[in-house]
Order: sequence, then C-alpha cells, then structure tokens
Amino acid sequence: MTDSLRIAHTCELLPAELDAVRALLEAAFDGDFGDEDWDHCLGGVHARLTDEHGIAAHGSVIMRRVVHAGRAHRVGYVEAVAVRADRRRQGLGGRVMAALEEVVDAAYAFGALSASDEGAELYRSRGWQLWNGRVEAYGPDGVRHLPDEEDSTYLRPAAGRALPAPEAGALLFDWRDGDLL
Repeated sequence: MTDSLRIAHTCELLPAELDAVRALLEAAFDGDFGDEDWDHCLGGVHARLTDEHGIAAHGSVIMRRVVHAGRAHRVGYVEAVAVRADRRRQGLGGRVMAALEEVVDAAYAFGALSASDEGAELYRSRGWQLWNGRVEAYGPDGVRHLPDEEDSTYLRPAAGRALPAPEAGALLFDWRDGDLL
C-alpha cells in the first residue's frame, strides 16, 4: 500500500479535496465535527495522506495569537488531526504530525493543540508537553478562564526555542466562535 503525503495551504486545495477532508473529519469524529470546527482548520497549512481509497489521514496548522507574560506570540495551532478508521495504528497520525511540526518549527514561536483522550499519547510520544498552568481566552466581555482546557492543552517548542513558563502566567488565546481550543 503506497501512501502519498501532500502539504498545501487551504487556498491550494480544490473544492473536491476540501469536501473529502471534511468527510474524513466528520467520520473520524463520529459526527461531532460541525461548521465551527471546520472553520477552525481552514486558512493554514494542511498535511494529508492519501491511499488508493482516498484521504487516509489529515491535520492542519493555523496561526493563533497567544499572550503570555505580557508578550503576544504567533503560535502554530494544530487542528483537525484524524486518521480513517481502517488505517489507524499504522503510523499515519505520526507522519501527519511530523509534517505539521516542520511548519511549526519554520514559522511559529511554538506549537499548541488541544488533545482528546484518544490523541494525547500520540502528541506526548512526539515531545508535546502538557501545559501545567492556567488557560484563558480573550472574549467579547473580557478574559475568560478555561479550566476544562487545562488538562488537554499541549505545547511543543519550535526549532529549539523555549516554551512559556507556567509560573510566569496564563496562556491567553485569541477568541473564536465554537470551541476556543
């Protein structure tokens, strides 16, 4: 079985390719993938693996602004990582992540993502570190604490740069509709 990896910005993907990615994500997340989730993974760089049956795995990295200790960082935020059910546990998630991590290393201060219980081991095995501090977001009515995100937010140093220190303050993410992380 030969897999083909393609890295492309959202603007380079044809409508049929985007439709196929969305179908994979809807199936992989058992129908718990809506319009806001879809919007979150657009506008950045996609890594997708295809095989003779179509898209086998996907992930994207988008830019988010994160403020920590009074400094705004340009962060590569990983979204929409999924592997087709018949191809799981074959290393495809790791291949997609490797491609996305190259983007993070080349373009961002650090990487960030919110891991599901099922996905956390993949990220830990690749050197992503659980953030052991407060997580917040700038909202329409001011800063909002996100305690439910504090046990699922992972960071990865980009190109050997240091990660923010939890003792120096919260991570404050930019606002968006739907799930904030």
